[in-house]
Amino acid sequence: MDNDVSAGNTTTTVVGRLALGITLLAFGLGYTDLIDGVSASDAVSLAHYVGGVALFVAGLLAFRDRDSATGTAFSALGALWFTWAVSAGSQMSDNAAGLFLLLFALVALSLTLAGGEMLARGTHGLLCLAMLVLAVARFADSSSLTKVGGWCAVAAGAVAWYAATAALAHWPTVLPRRAAGRGVTATG
Repeated sequence: MDNDVSAGNTTTTVVGRLALGITLLAFGLGYTDLIDGVSASDAVSLAHYVGGVALFVAGLLAFRDRDSATGTAFSALGALWFTWAVSAGSQMSDNAAGLFLLLFALVALSLTLAGGEMLARGTHGLLCLAMLVLAVARFADSSSLTKVGGWCAVAAGAVAWYAATAALAHWPTVLPRRAAGRGVTATG
């Protein structure tokens, strides 16, 4: 099995992915109503310090290590989580909150389209989907869409957590490829 150690095996990347994974899991679970008495607002402190500060610092450290893609991703996401956490207690219209989530989705889309390692693209793609669905939910005042967006965030958090754990535990991060040889057809 190929372990794809070219990306995601540095301490900075692992810490950043753990910070993003934990933040997304807490944020997403808050929107799903899965755990009684836990809401997205309960994730504010975690999003402020872990998703905001720790992720931003991990981004700066990645820049120091000349990893501009990881530095850009972690710094941008850290700044967005910090902003979300700081503004979470303020009075904001649903349209303003939806606009922030939509802008967050655009950043995640840019990170997805930038390429890179498969698990990072998967995390950013699911984050984009989560923020897009949550933005539409805010614009439409839809509790059903809010739960769907929460589950998308949980999925993104799980992928980020797996990517960090896989790098630490040397688990596979790409699917093995089987080369087609003579006599191999599309049906196998």
